[in-house]
Amino acid sequence: MLIAGFPAGAWGTNCYLVAPAAGEECVIIDPGHQAAPGVEETLRKHRLKPVAVVLTHGHLDHLASVVPVCGAHGVPAWIHPEDRFMMNDPEKGLGRSIGMPLLGELTVGEPDDVRELTDGAKLRLAGLEFSVAHAPGHTRGSVTFRMPEIADVPSVLFSGDLLFAGSIGRTDLPGGSMDDMLESLARVVLPLDDSTVVLPGHNEHTTIGQERATNPYLRQVAAGQGASEAPRRGM
Repeated sequence: MLIAGFPAGAWGTNCYLVAPAAGEECVIIDPGHQAAPGVEETLRKHRLKPVAVVLTHGHLDHLASVVPVCGAHGVPAWIHPEDRFMMNDPEKGLGRSIGMPLLGELTVGEPDDVRELTDGAKLRLAGLEFSVAHAPGHTRGSVTFRMPEIADVPSVLFSGDLLFAGSIGRTDLPGGSMDDMLESLARVVLPLDDSTVVLPGHNEHTTIGQERATNPYLRQVAAGQGASEAPRRGM
């Protein structure tokens, strides 16, 4: 399997291109702010042909390049219905103080083909399978994408802004909720095998086993403690 990722834009948001191997079809995950050049470079480097864009949530640092990327390759974009409005109104999803400085340089709107993600769906794209889990907390429509173990390649969880190495996504933006975030961690993350790789993570990745041992949020959830007892992530 090929997973090629790079940080893009003002926030260094991780964009991933996933394929069975070089020279084959691929799925693009989270082409955010200023990601289009990196997407094109990665496609050329690995001789990939995109078949779809899938989005972990609707914040512009994860979808700002979806219109040019989908338009250039004639592919659909998949997003949860509760976050779809952010394609046309990114300021509403981030709040005025964060969204306004970048809106002037963005192509705001929807690509020609938008498809909606549902909890528990199985997306079969580019010869790969992605299990969709609705995981609100960072936004109302946040999702994760999990790929099953294949041969000697462990299962991979593309966590968006649900879970990082040692932390979680912020919950102080419109649509954010710490209670929902902790419930999503308990329902989506805790049942996974320790060997499951989590992207993004430190440098390349972390694992569920490492997160169980070191992530204070996940440890609080595992101990059955509520939002008032969970440590808070800073800016």
